[in-house]
Amino acid sequence: MKPVGVELRRIAMPLVSPFRTSFGTQTTRELLLLRLETTEGEGWGECVTMTDPVYSSEYTEAAADVLRRHLLPALFAQPHLDPWTVAPALAAFKGHRMAKAALETAVLDAWLRARSISFAEWLGATADRVPAGVSVGIMDDIPALLDAVEGYLAEGYLRIKLKIEPGWDIEPVRAVRERFGDGIPLQVDANTAYTVADAQHLARLDEFGLLLIEQPLDEEDVRGHARLARQLRTPICLDESIVSARSAADALALGACSVVNVKPGRVGGYLEARRIHDVSAAHGVPVWCGGMLETGLGRAANVALAALPGFTLPGDTSASGRYYRTDITEPFVLRDGHLDVPRGPGLGVSPVPELLAEVTVSNEWTAR
Repeated sequence: MKPVGVELRRIAMPLVSPFRTSFGTQTTRELLLLRLETTEGEGWGECVTMTDPVYSSEYTEAAADVLRRHLLPALFAQPHLDPWTVAPALAAFKGHRMAKAALETAVLDAWLRARSISFAEWLGATADRVPAGVSVGIMDDIPALLDAVEGYLAEGYLRIKLKIEPGWDIEPVRAVRERFGDGIPLQVDANTAYTVADAQHLARLDEFGLLLIEQPLDEEDVRGHARLARQLRTPICLDESIVSARSAADALALGACSVVNVKPGRVGGYLEARRIHDVSAAHGVPVWCGGMLETGLGRAANVALAALPGFTLPGDTSASGRYYRTDITEPFVLRDGHLDVPRGPGLGVSPVPELLAEVTVSNEWTAR
């Protein structure tokens, strides 16, 4: 399989409601899509960067720039493409994992479609459907939070994740537990909003029987997470700190976490995500699939990944309707708290042209 060219398409997807975390509020999800044309057909990838470098150092304009200037020329220089040639071809360029992941996904999609192999089958998925959790943003007040949680439970979501930050943590969690009981799988996500000095405060969450607290400290403070883990009963899960299988192995060896959130974009692609799954499984540590408000393209790949055997906790693989009134692919629909794993060739989904056109901001073509 040889590359012919790549289309970079910027889209803007209005959210059904504002989504607030400790690092900001989103009302529209702006994304960069890649469409790779090859001698054997086309493939799609989705870059999960945000508009500003607030979740990570990566952001969309930088991703588009590094793709144009460096990653695409390196890929086009390859005499042939397959899933195993992408990472070595891009290895000379440091960082930019989200841009690399989008390019790797497009190659995977094209290569698998040409061979009539599904993403799930190729990754080694063992499930036909995956349990779905939902991430609930920071609200204006507790009554609004309780209404939102009630609605998601009524839809059938099997796990609730609450975004927290200083000043919005103990009381919201207490209110949800008191309203909905101890039987609801519940976890919290701090997105690096605390420091080790907050250990005693965070220990107050122990009484609520949470599945985990996700990324309480700065992404580089792995030793701090190890210290914090010794002071809390609530299991610590790392998100932003895990950027590779090596970093996952180091964090586990230090005792910095006992659960791992795997986001393929954050770690450079689905091959590395599978390695993190394997490393965690070797340590007996559960993993789950995080989300970055993906369209149906990214959601399809995440659902396939979440069907691997080590993904034993519900992920943020919510239905399309959680974030978007209209997705750019056929929507993912929640059924009995689960999403079906796509089984068609490649990602198993493709953008619907008229829906894609409605949200397109710009597009450009780069030929080999």
